[in-house]
Amino acid sequence: MRLVMMGTGPFAVPTFRELLVTHHTIAALVTGPVRNKPGKLVPATPMRDLAHAHGVRIFDPEDINAPSARAELAQMDADLLVVCDYGQILSAETLATARLGGINLHASLLPKYRGAAPINWALYHGETETGVSVIHMTPQVDAGPVIAQGATPIRPEETAVELEARLAEFGAWFVRRAIDNLESGKLEAFPQDPALACKAPRLKKTDGLIDWSRPAQAIRNQYRAMQPWPKTYTYWQPPKGPLLRLIVGPLRAEDAPCGAPPGTVLEANRGRLVVGAGQGAVAIEGVHPSGKRAMSVEEFLRGYPVRVGDRFIGGP
Repeated sequence: MRLVMMGTGPFAVPTFRELLVTHHTIAALVTGPVRNKPGKLVPATPMRDLAHAHGVRIFDPEDINAPSARAELAQMDADLLVVCDYGQILSAETLATARLGGINLHASLLPKYRGAAPINWALYHGETETGVSVIHMTPQVDAGPVIAQGATPIRPEETAVELEARLAEFGAWFVRRAIDNLESGKLEAFPQDPALACKAPRLKKTDGLIDWSRPAQAIRNQYRAMQPWPKTYTYWQPPKGPLLRLIVGPLRAEDAPCGAPPGTVLEANRGRLVVGAGQGAVAIEGVHPSGKRAMSVEEFLRGYPVRVGDRFIGGP
């Protein structure tokens, strides 16, 4: 079949690499535009690098749904649009530029975690299993029928960065299988049950703010989910001066009983910084004070007079 690959971010790289070694023809890579910054070199991207290495044409419109972009897509005469980590929502008219429309690789077991950040929210909510879904696209985001799906356990220590890399590789095979089934006419499609759908919206900076009244394990899951951005952070009131913002992590959940209010420092010596949570306690293993560099807990405690009984709080 004649395919147009549509992807911008790193999650799309394994799928693009997989398609480049199939018998299918890649008519073009459609990717996000490069935005020049004065005085800075334009950074290379893995998707563009792959396209250049294999002689694939690159098309990078600002708005893929603009009439001029749709006309360009239509001229590519594609059988199928293959979409993964592209960054723009495709209209019905844009999907119609390919004979079979478009398919999309999504990093969750749809209909769970529809939206821009499925990996992060799966980790945040303590899921023990996730996976990938290939859907036949509709104008409604992540709501099309599922044409291939695979599940995998979430490893106990896995962060969003690590899980994303693993799911990207895992998903590439399912995209290839879906395309082969489309070509052979053996495709099965399963509609999603809207009653089971839940949202995974784009992350905000405030999603990293720790609520110490939550259980220690939930706070640890938040740390895993908020990598590499916005990370997990809290505030500490020094003996003198304003509140200090602290990016904290890695974090470890402990079962130690805590009779003090959530956010109370329970230990602050010998490289140990332990804070009480709503259930259990959280051992902090790294600290990055605002305006300073990241440091170990031992180094942090040598330079900052955190004491047992101090409170870490949710903000000014």
